[in-house]
Amino acid sequence: MDDVTIQEFLDKHNYDIRKTHNGRWIDQKCTMDVVCLVSDCIVEYTSGKQDKKFTVKDIWYNDYTVENVQRIFSKPDPTEKASNEYDKYFGQPIKLLDAAGVIYGEKSGRGYIYSIVDKDILEYISFRERNSYNFLCLYIEKVLKDSGIYRMFEYFFRIQDKNSFKELKDAYTTFTIQNTPINGVTECGRIFTKVLNPLACKYKKCGTEKGHLSRDIITQDMILYNQRNWRDILSEKPKDMTRVDYEITLPHPDEDYMTTYRINRAKRNLRRFNVKYRGGKTELYDEKHSIDPATQMHHIFPVNEFPSIADYLENLIALTPTQHFAYAHPNNNTQYIDRAYQYLCLVAKTGTIRENLIGKKQEPIIYDFYLYQTVLNTGLETDEFFEVQEMDFEGLLNRIEKYY
Repeated sequence: MDDVTIQEFLDKHNYDIRKTHNGRWIDQKCTMDVVCLVSDCIVEYTSGKQDKKFTVKDIWYNDYTVENVQRIFSKPDPTEKASNEYDKYFGQPIKLLDAAGVIYGEKSGRGYIYSIVDKDILEYISFRERNSYNFLCLYIEKVLKDSGIYRMFEYFFRIQDKNSFKELKDAYTTFTIQNTPINGVTECGRIFTKVLNPLACKYKKCGTEKGHLSRDIITQDMILYNQRNWRDILSEKPKDMTRVDYEITLPHPDEDYMTTYRINRAKRNLRRFNVKYRGGKTELYDEKHSIDPATQMHHIFPVNEFPSIADYLENLIALTPTQHFAYAHPNNNTQYIDRAYQYLCLVAKTGTIRENLIGKKQEPIIYDFYLYQTVLNTGLETDEFFEVQEMDFEGLLNRIEKYY
């Protein structure tokens, strides 16, 4: 799915806050990683169910959710402690998806019962944080434009000083208080951060940090829910240690869980996509195994050597068990990769990605050409794949050939 398709979806809606009076169209917990994870939890909860309706508690009490949220975000078991924090953590992204029209909420007693309106958009958001980020940026811009206040943000992005920042923040606060039930300046400021910073990141501009104009350009690591405050952490660095050496000594309790979750999510998404749109067949055609189901999601470049691309769909290929354990891994040893077969996997994956991005098939776009270039550069330890023109798959194949 590309930005044009998402924009077409958004253009079907009028998000004018002056008419909706919805102050919760975005909220404090609506970061790219949380919106992605909650969307994934909704997709997982409703998958295979005949009745696809759900409540906020259905999502947070689901076993899949409990396991991942606890591990990734170091939170208590939500089934044991149904705290207000969990209500916000799941409720706010679900409210955003409802306000955007991706799902629909119907009042039922004190809460809401939700149903999926656009499954393709929801699945797109759930696939990876990058997708969630793209959707959020386009959605935020559409809301601001529909509400007649986008020009204030454009002015700030052009000027980028303390005065233009204060003018924007004050104007946004006044607009929100005048047009929504939110009446607190502090509350407006918290939500303002979630509105401004994704756009600042998109356009490589300064945004807001601790209520003030940020000193640096906003980057993606700064708009994550689980971000680490590196300035505070590094202020404790001993003077006789370099920053790099100090960072190595710091605990990273959540990163392994997050990596494992992302890898498993990518494998599950590719398996689901392969079954639905490719009949569950292997991506590397082999007449001897053409009728065997492709149940194995194989890393072309192994996780232990290249962890930075371990959760990229572009680094995974659907193979049959025999292809995976007899051919891809010599002597069934998953710690090693058969280099000749790795080459065949890359050729096959290039074809799969090309078909998905420029083919005529009626299937959602799940791959990204730039990310495939990143996979090839990382796995083959070079930078030359970035020299290949966008959508030049022949150029990719020619360069892959050089390395084998």
